[in-house]
Amino acid sequence: MNDWHIFHGTPREPHAEGHRLRDLAPPWRRFGGAAETRGRTYLPSPEEVALVNAALYLRRPILVTGPPGSGKSSLAYAIAEELALGEVLKWPINSRSTLADGLYHYDAVARLRDAQLAPAASAAPRATDDISPYLRLQWLGTALASGSPRVVLIDEIDKADIDLPNDLLHILEEGSFVIPELQRLAEAHPEVPVRTCEAGRDESIVIPAGVVRCLSFPIIVLTSNGERDLPLAFHRRCLRLDIQPPDGDRLLRIVESHLGESLQLDAAARERIGRLIDEFLNLRNRGKVMATDQLMNLVYLLFRGEMRDGSDEARGIRDLLFRGLDE
Repeated sequence: MNDWHIFHGTPREPHAEGHRLRDLAPPWRRFGGAAETRGRTYLPSPEEVALVNAALYLRRPILVTGPPGSGKSSLAYAIAEELALGEVLKWPINSRSTLADGLYHYDAVARLRDAQLAPAASAAPRATDDISPYLRLQWLGTALASGSPRVVLIDEIDKADIDLPNDLLHILEEGSFVIPELQRLAEAHPEVPVRTCEAGRDESIVIPAGVVRCLSFPIIVLTSNGERDLPLAFHRRCLRLDIQPPDGDRLLRIVESHLGESLQLDAAARERIGRLIDEFLNLRNRGKVMATDQLMNLVYLLFRGEMRDGSDEARGIRDLLFRGLDE
């Protein structure tokens, strides 16, 4: 029986090795403090550092392109971690995403339900125009309304509806947007507190006259896998960064930054990892689409999983994990 096995494929013979699961996850799959770890272990190139600084000075969004698994979104976490700018506000994009989804959310159904139930529940019902409890600033809206810079990650913008990049142009240029539901009530309620989107934090930002005006432009990182072209007008308003696949030296530094401390790598281990990197690069140079985390997954399994080097099982795991993403 292999010591590294937890699941043995013998459901009729239960055992208690499930307790080992708590301590086995690689650093990038541990969710407590995962964002901080992601930011601290990212290794930007000198070109990336220069472009980020240019974007900070110019107050321009950064459009990051590159193949899947090249670390595009990790740049946002590295910026937030180094500059101590708080939680990254991540807007996950899909084909149905609209500009309003990223700015604010108004729960009209909950408001209608509460308005109908309130007279029966209380002799002094909530005013029907008190809509603050039903509004929430979303990721981009929270960042624009904040009085200090925040980091916003708009992930995979190329998956969005074709209109979203163009709809973002006004926000990127003007740094303001209107909440119509509040603007209609501005005379009676000139200032309304609206909750932010940050999980676990009960914070609100006062919105005057239903208009959010940016006081400190956020650091916006947009990622794209290049699934479709973005408008030239959108490109003009961004600083563009094309992340190149890492070479052998950078791959070794990436592996060490993620795993060096947990695996306590010695000279022999580094030599072994070097051979895996050479094999990884050889596959990539032959045209396979490979992601850096495939290499890290294999290194972690071979060292933390305590598989016997050169065994049939180790070779089988290597073939599975080094399968091209396009296969």
